Amino acid sequence: MRSLPDINSLSLAEQVAQMIVVRASGYLFDHQIQYPQWEPPAAKLQYWLEIGVGGVILLGGSAGEMTLRSQQLQNWAKFPLLIAADIEEGVGQRFSGATEFPPPMALSAIAQRDLNAAIQYASQMGAVTAQEALAIGINWVLAPVVDVNNNPANPVINVRAFGETPEIVSQLTTAFIQGAKKYPVLTAAKHFPGHGDTATDSHLELPVVPHSPERLAKIELPPFQAAIAAGVDAVMSAHLLIPAWDSEYPATLSPKILTQQLRKQLGFDGLVVTDALVMGAIANRYGSEEAAVLAVEAGADILLMPPEPEAAIQAVCHAVESDRISLDRIRTSVERIWQAKQQVEYPMPTLQELAQPAAFGIVNNILQAAQVIYGSVPINVDVTSGALRNLVVVDNLLNCTFLSEISPAIAIPKQLGYITELIDCHTSATAFESNQATLLQLFIRGNPFRGSAGLTQLAQDLFKRLLQSDNLQALIVYGSPYVVQEFLPALPKTTPCLFSYGQIPAAQLTIMNTLFNL
Repeated sequence: MRSLPDINSLSLAEQVAQMIVVRASGYLFDHQIQYPQWEPPAAKLQYWLEIGVGGVILLGGSAGEMTLRSQQLQNWAKFPLLIAADIEEGVGQRFSGATEFPPPMALSAIAQRDLNAAIQYASQMGAVTAQEALAIGINWVLAPVVDVNNNPANPVINVRAFGETPEIVSQLTTAFIQGAKKYPVLTAAKHFPGHGDTATDSHLELPVVPHSPERLAKIELPPFQAAIAAGVDAVMSAHLLIPAWDSEYPATLSPKILTQQLRKQLGFDGLVVTDALVMGAIANRYGSEEAAVLAVEAGADILLMPPEPEAAIQAVCHAVESDRISLDRIRTSVERIWQAKQQVEYPMPTLQELAQPAAFGIVNNILQAAQVIYGSVPINVDVTSGALRNLVVVDNLLNCTFLSEISPAIAIPKQLGYITELIDCHTSATAFESNQATLLQLFIRGNPFRGSAGLTQLAQDLFKRLLQSDNLQALIVYGSPYVVQEFLPALPKTTPCLFSYGQIPAAQLTIMNTLFNL
């Protein structure tokens, strides 16, 4: 990989471009692009990289494709790139074939019984994620989430958090970062100063956190302090309005929060990166150009996913030329970016380090340890009755990556004589009346951009109908522990209920083995 040039040789536009990270598809070809409103075609992406854009955040495709894609992007780029991904649950969360872990909150459940075991799992999770990221050309792991999720109605953080208390989140955060630091990749603690106590999705609207400075210091800030102490490379801002600190600007655009609180009070000297600027909380109010300028003024080093990257670059350059922003301010950020780029490695990607048996062993151990069982298992299946139904509820059948004909939640009941029915939020519960013994499987977790309230109501309707007809054989919930609590009060003590934080096939297999004693 070529070396970085002297910063003094860069034009103003090139320096500002280094502060931009654009979104792109992980797939190799334009016709595979899944989100055209955010993911540019190859020609435009190549042009952005040729004019000096500093990084790319990727989503979609297989881990195998990513080994080619990351090299393609580095070859197009004028300067070595930061290649990032939101891989909070392992590389396999975004790129199929690699290792995918259960959501971080599963470790919190383990920590309540065995803190040392949870800390070890968090460290292993960080190490495996970093190793596999580097193996496919990703050098910036946008994790861990260090928000304290103490609001069960939170639609955007939820099980992405390590837990509900600052003590647990801090310890697991530290372990994850220490595990990841075994490899030359960057990490990022998010979302500063804390997105855990919100019930509004910042992808859509601007949440308001009404807490006092004392409360923020007690609950929200400790995990960020722990992350900084552990050597986290970057801190990502949250699109939140926090009147106690700044009644005018959200955290992402607030000098009082990014500079005064994060830089000066917490002493963080690494990269400050915004959350995606295309998110409604920012884009709907400030647009691409003014949001970019305000974020730089606030203290951000990297502008993540501005709606119009070229317009953002031009706007920041104009702010410098008009003396609104000093050239030294830009140079300070570019120096931090240069330093970060010198910390990472740019090896040729290799698939040999992906999805190793040891990594899958860690996944299975976490799933087993975090599994929750109510009632008596295993259940006895009368295959001669001919009236067994496997009713599976998912968020969106058209975009469901964890279910197929060979997925354990479908394949194992089928082998035992169950007839599977799949429904989602677009389906009416009245369409599924029957008089069959029913295994009800719910895949429900926090759902950014829409929340999961509608799906939960559908599941509740089905649940009530099955109870009224005395046809509920067992209830299984994959995803959010808060959802389980909504069903338990009405669940007969004799009816088994199993819960897994994971929705992945490995989680399904763990549940099926427990339910049927396989």
